[in-house]
This record gives sequence, structure tokens and C-alpha cells, in this order.
Amino acid sequence: MDFLKSAVASAIAKSSSFPVTVGDRIDAGESIWALHNGVKKDDNTPCCLFTFDINKDKARLPLAKNAARKLRTLRHPGVIRVIDVIENETHIYIITEKVTPLSWHIKRKSLSEETIKWGLYSVSSTLKFINNEASSVHGAVRVASIYTSESGEWKLGGFEVLSSMNEDDAIIYTYGSLLPDSNRYAPPEVVNGGWSAIKKNPLGAPDAYGLGILVFEAFNGSFMGNDQLNQPRSISANMVQSYRRLVNSNPKLRLSASQFVDQGKKTGGFFETPLIHITEGADSLGLKSEEERDQFLGELDELTDDFPEDFFKMKILPELLKSVEFGGGGPSVFGAIMKIGLKMSDDEFESRLGPVVIRLFNSPDRAMRVCLLDNLPLMVDRIPQKDVNGKIWPAMTTGFTDTAPVVREQTVKGVLSVISKLSDRVINGELLRFLAKTANDEQPGIRTNTIICLGKIARNLGVGSRSKVLIAAFTRALRDPFVHARNAALMTLNATIDVFSDDDCATKILPAICVMLVDKEKLVRDQANKALDSYLQRVRKYASAMPDTVLPPEGAASTATAAALTRMGNQNDTGWAGWAISSFTNKLAGARGEMAPTAAMNGSALTQTQSLPASGRATPSINVVHEKPVSSPKAFATHTPRSSTSQPPEVEEAFGEDSMDAWGTMDDDGDNFFDASSNRPAKTANPGPAAAFDDGGEPDFAGWLAAQSKAKTPKQLPKGLSKTNTTGGSLNARPSGPPRSASAGGGIMAKRPAVAAARTAASVAANKDVKKEAPKPKEPDINDDDWGADWE
Repeated sequence: MDFLKSAVASAIAKSSSFPVTVGDRIDAGESIWALHNGVKKDDNTPCCLFTFDINKDKARLPLAKNAARKLRTLRHPGVIRVIDVIENETHIYIITEKVTPLSWHIKRKSLSEETIKWGLYSVSSTLKFINNEASSVHGAVRVASIYTSESGEWKLGGFEVLSSMNEDDAIIYTYGSLLPDSNRYAPPEVVNGGWSAIKKNPLGAPDAYGLGILVFEAFNGSFMGNDQLNQPRSISANMVQSYRRLVNSNPKLRLSASQFVDQGKKTGGFFETPLIHITEGADSLGLKSEEERDQFLGELDELTDDFPEDFFKMKILPELLKSVEFGGGGPSVFGAIMKIGLKMSDDEFESRLGPVVIRLFNSPDRAMRVCLLDNLPLMVDRIPQKDVNGKIWPAMTTGFTDTAPVVREQTVKGVLSVISKLSDRVINGELLRFLAKTANDEQPGIRTNTIICLGKIARNLGVGSRSKVLIAAFTRALRDPFVHARNAALMTLNATIDVFSDDDCATKILPAICVMLVDKEKLVRDQANKALDSYLQRVRKYASAMPDTVLPPEGAASTATAAALTRMGNQNDTGWAGWAISSFTNKLAGARGEMAPTAAMNGSALTQTQSLPASGRATPSINVVHEKPVSSPKAFATHTPRSSTSQPPEVEEAFGEDSMDAWGTMDDDGDNFFDASSNRPAKTANPGPAAAFDDGGEPDFAGWLAAQSKAKTPKQLPKGLSKTNTTGGSLNARPSGPPRSASAGGGIMAKRPAVAAARTAASVAANKDVKKEAPKPKEPDINDDDWGADWE
């Protein structure tokens, strides 16, 4: 029959009408109650269910009913909060807040000394209320009667024999001995004279003795009997004296719970701890003055990492949030919020702190904005990306243009925290526009931090715009008058070398770094040398992998080009300017072969002038002065021959006067270096009338050169432009034959087939001081492959 009643009661507890879903049992069997975890069906909040089975323990039914009645009527922050009580014929159910037996923590030794003192202070304060204000005796103070709430606070339960001393038939007198382990925990006077002996002693004496046992169990872990109480063992040293008075065998000499609290709260007492101060001040934080609030926060900062996390999450944090949002707590209070938030899980942070953080980012208080930006690295990973993109970032953007420099600077630093959660569109659009403004900020520190920020987010930028943006920003910073901005740019360039192409490193970055090698500040110079070494190593590695040439494979044209270059340059000259010097010598040699002799001009003085008709071909005219008749053409044959490697004195004299003038008027390409104008009047005593010069049917040499240039085929140059044999005849040797007469228009010079077309003028004079000048024919283009055009 009892089995059927129990089954019915269990079915009722599991039925849909029961307000709680019953979970696992969590007590250790030290009480008359079975403690289960539970969940309220109406709002799914966690709770606990104390269950007493009437059929199993009818003798203790008065204790269970007394506990249910007293918990309903006695309200105190240190007492377990009762949600509901359900009684039927078989069971008594007490639905309470979510609690955990303190014995769990004592057995695991998971409580710090600070936490134990904080818990003992809470229990002592509750006993003080029960003894003094309620004029009652608890009668069962022990570890089994203490529970910890979700906030970590110690809550007093075990009200089975709680009795008012104003009642003559108090339950403690009759049923006190029915408590589990009553004899082990009973004070000496009760052991000797029963529970009725407490009437003769101070009201709080039984509870003071139980409080002493609780102190011993909390610090040492277990209690086997009254004999152990004489050895404090692990009890805090500053509490030992008061502890000994709590467990005094004489009830009249014992400290009451009220006196125990007062001694602990004295200056330097064992209850003077930051955690206890915070507990007392948290409830009225919003009403505190600024000075009192600062003192409260200072005590909060003094707490070590072993403070009860649940207490701060459940009790302190809500008060801090109300203070920072509505009580004017400001940034200092938010710092305390973040200290607690670091102990929270991601889900807890998102649900409890996330909405508050988002609202605070829209606050007009600059100090709060700066505080949020300072703490952004600690909380951004716990905020969903959609909230960062859609709510926090739009609020942050106002900081880029804020009038307060500190807000602008902290906003730039805050970019590093949110960059991983921003979309590509925001990064490559809106963010870069704001950073472009701060890169030109009037504050040098903001400019410097912007460069550092760009370097750290370089790999988050779009590939298409990254190189362009970074090179422009960094090279601009290299010209910044602020030394640390320049140094930051060099350091950032060194750190982001991998994001630039090889060509950009060589053509854009290296030149800018080289300028910094002679910076006025040694700090910058040293950093520039480091960056230069890094980029040079990168460029050299790139260059070593490049092909030797990009020219097409050698063919007929390449062979012709090589032959032309061989003729143009001196093969024995290996210097970098060898080809240019050889070309200069060849032009001299060609000019030497075109000059007319003067030694054979007996009795004649010629003054040469030159004009250039529209055809482009030089047609020189000469003035002839007859002093002595020309005796014989043998004069040319008897002319002393010269070596081709030496110049006549007259030629040397001519170049000595005109070479500097020609250098000053030479064109950029150097083609007219030796084509200086010969408009200087000849130094003759008696100039005569000019006579037209007849080439006597000589071939058109300039036309021939033009034709050769168009043909683009290598042909042998005329003898007049090629090197002459040093052992050969004279440069001015002419074939024998009768000379032409002036009247016939032929002049006095014999026909020379090898140099007829290249000759520009010939003058014969009787006096040896007649000046000869360099001819100005159109020089042939000896480069058949137009190599010179490619060079230009």
C-alpha cells in the first residue's frame, strides 16, 4: 500500500499539472529532505525542489511542516528564497531558488579563505537577525543547513527546529533530538540536559556554538565530534580568538552571532575584506556619491582572481550596469564591468553585456566612448559579426571626425579590433576614406598611428587597391615632418614587404627609401638602412630569376648589326665608351680624306664659302686670286705623303679653333657634331670674285648615301670613309693629268675618283698661310639596323 502511495505521489510530481519538472537528486542525505534540481514549467527558469516523503519518515513530519511554515514566513537575504510550497497526503514539496549544498564545495576544498569569510559573514548576519530581531533559535547551524545560490552567496536553510523563544511549546524542545546527527552537533549543555536546558542560557548560545562548528568545518573540511574543536588547525589566524569564544563550553561566556559580526567588522578585523565591502555596497551603488563610488570601485580592483565569479555575475554586475547607464557611473564603472565580463562565457556575455555595450556606443559622452574603444579588443570577439557591422561600426565612424583628438586617435586604434569582422565593402570603401583623412590629421600622433594601422590591416585590404593605397600612404608619410611618422612608415614598409610586387619594390619604394638614408634624424636613417637591405634583397632575388635578354634570336639582321658595330667601334677597346670614341676617330679620318692639299697651290690663295641649296647637297663656291701661274700638275705628285693615323698641321689648327664652338651647338643626338657651319670669313689679303665650283662630273655622293640608308643592306663604304693603310700613299695623292683651267669652271684640283663625291671644297693659294676648313657633307648612316633609333 505504501508502495502504491509513493508511486501515486511520483506520478503527481511528473504530471502536467505540477509546476516543476523534477531533475536529478543533488543532496548527500544529511537532511530529512531530498533535494532535486528542477525547472519551472511556466518560464523554464532553474529551481530546486525539497521533497519530504511522509510515508517513509512520519516521525519527522512535524519537523518538515515546521520548516515549510518558517521558510514561508521568514524573509531575509541570507535565507533560501521560497517560490512555492505544495503539500498532499504523501509528500511535502518546497520549491526554492536554484541552490547547491555547501558540502559539495567543502569536500572539494574549492573555496578560498576570502570566500569562506564572506560566507561566514553572511550566515552570521542572518543568525544575528534570527536571534535578535526574530527572537528565535535556529538550533541546527551546520554545513548541511547551508546552501549556495547561483550568485555564490551562502544561504541559510535547515529550519526544521527553528523556534521562537516566546513560545512555551516550541518545537525545538520536543523534536530537537530527532535531527540527523543531533548528538554530534548539539552544544555541551544540550548533551548534558536536553534541549530544554537552552531556556536557562542566553538565547543565542546554541546557535553561537553551531556557528563555531561551521567555522571549523568550512576551514578544515570535516567535523567528527566536540573533541576536535580545541584545535583550530586551518582557521584564519585573525579569527582564531573569536572562534575559541564561539565554542566555549560555558554558554554564558560564548560570543553571540551578533558579537562575532561586530568583532569581525572592527578596524583590521577578520570581516574587513574587499569582498565583504563590495557585498554591502553593491545594492546602493546607484545612490552613492562620486567619492563613495570611487572607493567602491577601488575595492573591486583589489580583489584577486579567486573571487566568487557567480556572485559578481548575478549580484554585482546588474548593479554596475544600472549605474553606468542611468546612475552616472561613467568609464570607471565600465572598467569594473569588463573585469567581471572576462569571467563570463561567450553566450553569457552576448546575452547580458552585448546589448548594453551597443547602447553605450551611441552615447554622446566622449569619456565613455574612449573607454569603450579602449576595451574593444576584450569584447569584440564576443559580439556577433552582424552587430559589429550593423551597429557598432556605424557608431564608431563618428569618432574619425570628432573634434577631440583623443577620440580620433582611439578610433584609429579601434580599427585593429574590428577589422576581422568588417565586410570587404566597408574595408575598401568607407574605412579607407576615413583613414585617408586621419593620415592628414593635424595631430602628428594620429598621423603616425594611421600609418601603423594601415600596416597592420594591409592584408585585409582588397588585392586590387592594396598596393596603390599603401604605397601612396607610406611614401607620403616618409615626407612627414614628424620624425616618428617617418620612422613608422619605414618600419611598416619593412613589415609589409610581401604585399608589394617586385616591380613596385624596385621602381616606387626603393627610390623613396633611398632619400631617407640621409635623413636628419639618426633614428630614421638606421631604420631606412634596415628597410633598404630588405628591399634590395627582394629585388636582387627577383632580378636573378630574370632572363639575360628579351631580344629575338639572332638572324641575318643581327649579323648585319654586329658587323656594323664592329666597323663603327674599336675592337680592341673594352671600355664602356669605346664605341663612342672610335666613332669620333672615324669621323676625323673621314674628314681628313676629304681635305685638299695646300702645299701644291703655288701662287694661289683660295677663300672657301659654303652654301646649302634646297636639295640638301653641298655646292661649294670659291674665290680664286691669280698671283702666279700654275706651272705643272706635278706639284700634286711631289706632295709629301702623310700617314693616315696622323693629321696635317693645318687640320689640327682648324679643329683647334672650331671644336668647342661645335660642341656648344651640337644637337641632342650628336649627328651634327662635326657639321659646324663654316661661315667665318677667310683670312686673305686680296679676295677676288667668286667662281662656281664644278665637280667635273663627279658622282652624287650624298644621294648615294641616302640610297644606301634606305636599302638597309650592308655595303662596302667608299674608300674615302674607310681607314687608309698607314703604309700607303698620301691622303692627297691625285692621278697625273693636265689641270683644269679656271675659265673652264674646273678649278685647279685634279679629279680623284675615290674621294670626288665626298670633297666639299679645294683651295690652292700661293701663300702657305691659306686656311683650310673642314667640309660639311651629309655623314652616312653606318648603322644598317637603325640601332641608334632604338637607343633614343
